[in-house]
Amino acid sequence: MRLFETHAHLDLPEFDPDRDALIAKCFNSEIEYIINIGFNKETSLASLELARKHLHVFATVGFHPHDATDFDAELIKRLAREKNVLAIGEIGLDFFRNLSPYTVQRDVFANQAHLAVDYDLPVVVHNREAHQECYKILKQAEVKEAVFHCFSGDIIFAEQVLEAGWHISFTGTVTYANSKLDDVIRMMPLDRFMIETDCPYLPPHPYRGERNSPLHLHLVAEKIAQIREMTPNQIAEHAYENAHRFFRVPPDPVKPQHHKASHKRNENKEKQQSGKSG
Repeated sequence: MRLFETHAHLDLPEFDPDRDALIAKCFNSEIEYIINIGFNKETSLASLELARKHLHVFATVGFHPHDATDFDAELIKRLAREKNVLAIGEIGLDFFRNLSPYTVQRDVFANQAHLAVDYDLPVVVHNREAHQECYKILKQAEVKEAVFHCFSGDIIFAEQVLEAGWHISFTGTVTYANSKLDDVIRMMPLDRFMIETDCPYLPPHPYRGERNSPLHLHLVAEKIAQIREMTPNQIAEHAYENAHRFFRVPPDPVKPQHHKASHKRNENKEKQQSGKSG
């Protein structure tokens, strides 16, 4: 199984005791890439440092709605130019906890959505009880590439997100007994979803109450596979390809590239050559 962890917070203090060892363990198992997510100044800078240190870790930078009052546009502009930064996020709206005023959340989200367009970067969206507001701001900013991380909407909102050309991402919450995402999972196109852990948060069953890590990502794939009546390998592969394409992961200096596009080009080249020889 090939896995792509699209949303981790490995820079947080929960991982201080064993961060490097854990990352090494991830890359020695089924994890091939990790996107470490920034959500304020400190975590954006820390995510970039982590990405510089580990070959297959990449960063995102942004200000979460909880940290909207500390927004620093110049910092995001500077970090967005870094080669190890692959997206703006996590950004969005949170009308559940309301740790920042509504108006500030909206203004900061819109500002960062426009920055993502300006710097040609995809957006990682935090959306909690703010479905239509998030949708409206992304559309107004003309964001083409967005993923709704830890998707929490119903099937109607999922259809709206997919119709806009965006992606949805699933966490360990799909394994919870009270999950209401089965219908969304059944209807999602196989080229428009990703999987994540959001570690150290949201550990999947049977690890609830413990620290989450990318090592539990396979449980998300397995649950989705069960719901879709597919194999875990099939789900993991679709999620991997979707994430690789969405984040525009740069060519790997270590591993050979085996992408479908290059195979297609080679096939066309061989056909042309055989045509000329005939």
